[in-house]
Amino acid sequence: MSSLIALVVPGGRDEASSTADAAARTLTSHGHAARVVVLDHHDGTDQLRDVEAELFVSLGGDGTFLRAARRAHELDVPILGVNFGRVGYLLNVAPTDLDDAIERTLRGDVSIEERACLGLTADQFDTELVVVNEVSLEKTVPGHVVRVATSIDGEPFLTFAADGVLVSTPTGSTAYNLSAGGPVLAPQIDGFVVTPVAPHFVIDRSVVLSGAQSVTLDVVGERPAVCVIDGSSVGQLDPAQSVSIRRHPRRLKVAVLSDVGIGRRLRESLRQGHE
Repeated sequence: MSSLIALVVPGGRDEASSTADAAARTLTSHGHAARVVVLDHHDGTDQLRDVEAELFVSLGGDGTFLRAARRAHELDVPILGVNFGRVGYLLNVAPTDLDDAIERTLRGDVSIEERACLGLTADQFDTELVVVNEVSLEKTVPGHVVRVATSIDGEPFLTFAADGVLVSTPTGSTAYNLSAGGPVLAPQIDGFVVTPVAPHFVIDRSVVLSGAQSVTLDVVGERPAVCVIDGSSVGQLDPAQSVSIRRHPRRLKVAVLSDVGIGRRLRESLRQGHE
């Protein structure tokens, strides 16, 4: 049966581009339709907005994967991550295994991990925004903190004077959350974590919430905050503005070739990050 595959590569990565082009030729020879999408990281528009596919293949690092994953999540189709990056905690396929990995995925001969995502709403955003890794409210003025008041299920919690406050999925718990001292959550956990970044004069511990809960972040004080989703700024929040975050009802489908435990994944990605 013919399938439509989107191969997503970052701009300026010749090795990834040539691998994607070769894979597209192989897929075409096997009767499939393949499209190579080269991302321009200086382009503020969503280059994948109109891309239709039954399988997304990301060839790059975690940043490329996250951009492709949002479109795959929107279409409710699987995504396969090929590691051309440095760390690649989200990526489980080596470039040399690409052709075999795609064919196995198309045959259904792989595991599909369903990863929890978050949905973010705010008055200044027209639609709900999908979060694969994490969302953070961060300071905009160097040398000064931002004040963020948090509420859990509508009940006031703590107000942080900090460099920022982030809310992470289990998948994203090994990214910014880990760097900020937050806990690593197993991907299968139905929950998410709230972590302050360099807080001043208040508790500096994370809070792990269940998937049924919600959290609201309010910008208080005199300084604005920038809202960052999966490493990309999506807008500024002025004082008295807020965002609400809860588990998204749809999960991200990630194709994996073999069952690798969280211990091995974390160990290997941390080792690569220090090489």
